[in-house]
This record gives sequence, C-alpha cells and structure tokens, in this order.
Amino acid sequence: MAKDLAIVLNNGSINSAVVTALAAQKYRPILVYGEVLTPETPVRRKSMYDAQVSQFKPFRDHTIPVPYLSLVQDKTLAGSVSNDPRIADPIFPKLRNLVPLIGASSFLANVYEATAVYCGLRIGPSVDELAQATEFLQIWNEMFQLTLGRADLELHAPLLELEMWQVIDLGFQVNAPLDRTWSCIEDHADPCGSCRGCREREAAFMQSAKLDPLKPIKR
Repeated sequence: MAKDLAIVLNNGSINSAVVTALAAQKYRPILVYGEVLTPETPVRRKSMYDAQVSQFKPFRDHTIPVPYLSLVQDKTLAGSVSNDPRIADPIFPKLRNLVPLIGASSFLANVYEATAVYCGLRIGPSVDELAQATEFLQIWNEMFQLTLGRADLELHAPLLELEMWQVIDLGFQVNAPLDRTWSCIEDHADPCGSCRGCREREAAFMQSAKLDPLKPIKR
C-alpha cells in the first residue's frame, strides 16, 4: 500500500534535511523550495536543496518564486529595514517569512490530496517564543480546516522545541543527508567559517559530539 503524500518545505538547510528525513519515514514527500529571486538569492543554498531532492527522490518537487519574501539578515534585525519593534524579536521574522510558503503549501496539499505539511521551524526551549510559535501553528491548522475543509490536513513542525545540537543528533539518527546542507550566510563554494551561520553550525556539531561532513578532516 502506497504511503500518503506530505508537502515538505525545504531550503537546503540542516533543519530541512532532518525534517524531510522525518517526513519520509511516514509519507511520500513533495519538496517545496521558496525562491526569493533577488540579487542576494543564495545559489549555494538552492544547490543543496537540489542535492536533497536527488537524495530523497520525492514524489514531486516544486520551486515557488516568492520575490516579496525578504531575507532576514543582521541589518534587518537591527531595524534598518523597519521600525517595527517586533523586528527585534528573533521569532517574528521566522514566522512572518513562513506565511507565504505555508499558504502555497496548503494549495499544493489540496492539489495533491496530501495529508500533512512539514516545516523545519525551530524555536528551542524558550518559553515565550515557543508559545508564540505554537499558537502560530495552531492558527494555520485551523485555517486548513476552515478554508480548505480539510480536517485531515495538519501542519507539523517536529523540530520546534529542539536546540540546534539536538537537531543534528536527530539527523544522525534518521540518516538525514547533512553533507547536503548549507548554513553559511555567504554564497561561496565553501563555507566561510566566520559568519553567524557557520559559527552556530560549528558550535552545534561540537555540542552534539558529531563530525560536520562539510568540514575537511585535519591531518
């Protein structure tokens, strides 16, 4: 008997690789990549998404242009783009940027009659931020039922409460292709090793006591 279908948001990151591996245990995944289409569009991240598509061999994969979706950079968090005080809250850009992607995913879920939508949203154990994100997910699940008439369709964020090192540990448990992920803010052939994304990745692998497959072995 064939597995049910699930829409999986994937942007080539560690979270995406792990959440896709989790979804694939129960469903046939349909991968969805949101392409920002600006001069700063991370080509390297897209190449890792393509590599994950090759690894997971999903039922279908879609690249959705979202030119209005802003990339959340340090300058945005500093308030140079908006005076909205919520921008200083690190959870707000995460939730805001998910809105158009989850909306598109709900449309695809209806087209394919999928029974689940997965995203790699991760907040960690912070009580206040976790409460905001949980409410965000609950609202979307209610929207699925009210606007689509799909009581069987559910939005899942299995990494929501985890810290980054726990995501990596889980990734090794489910054989996620962590060698096909990108964390660097820069868009070079190799990770820069000094940006916030690289530093957080290195710290997480160290804390999980695992070797980063993108990091060359020192001899």
